[in-house]
Amino acid sequence: MDEDFSFNEHNKDEFPPAHTAEHLLNQTMVRMFGCERSNNAHVERKKSKISYVLDRKPDRKQEKEIERRMNELIEADLPVTYEVVDLDDLPEEIDASRLPKGVSRSVRLVRIGDYDVCTCLGKHVRSTAQIGRFELLGTNWDEHQHTFRIRFKVIP
Repeated sequence: MDEDFSFNEHNKDEFPPAHTAEHLLNQTMVRMFGCERSNNAHVERKKSKISYVLDRKPDRKQEKEIERRMNELIEADLPVTYEVVDLDDLPEEIDASRLPKGVSRSVRLVRIGDYDVCTCLGKHVRSTAQIGRFELLGTNWDEHQHTFRIRFKVIP
C-alpha cells in the first residue's frame, strides 16, 4: 500500500511488538495523566524507556494500574490498521505541530482499534495480542524537570 505514496524517509528498524506497545503506552499515559505523548522514547527488543512530562510523580498504585491497563489492551487483541491521509485531512486528535518540518503531504496514520491513532511510518504487529506481555521494569521521577521515565519490556 505504501508504494503508491511518497513518505518522508524512515531510518529506524523497530521491533514491532515493543513499538506497538509504545503507541498503547502513549495513549494510556495521555488518558491517565492528561499529558502529551512522549517525545523521548528509546524502544528496543530487550528493554525500552520512555519519558513523560507530568504535573506530579505517579504513586505505586498508579504504576501498577499502567501495567494492568497495558496488559488488558494487549489481551483485547485490538487490530492495528493503517490509513493514508493528506495533511489537510488529519483527524482532530493528531497534533500537526509534532510532525517534522518538511513532512510529506501524505501521512500514514496507525490506528489501534478505537483506542489510539497517530502518525507513524514504523513497523507494528497486526493486532495487540501479538505484543505478548507488558512488564514494567521500573520508573524514575525527575522532580526538577517533572519527567517520569518508564522502563519496560515486552515478552512475546
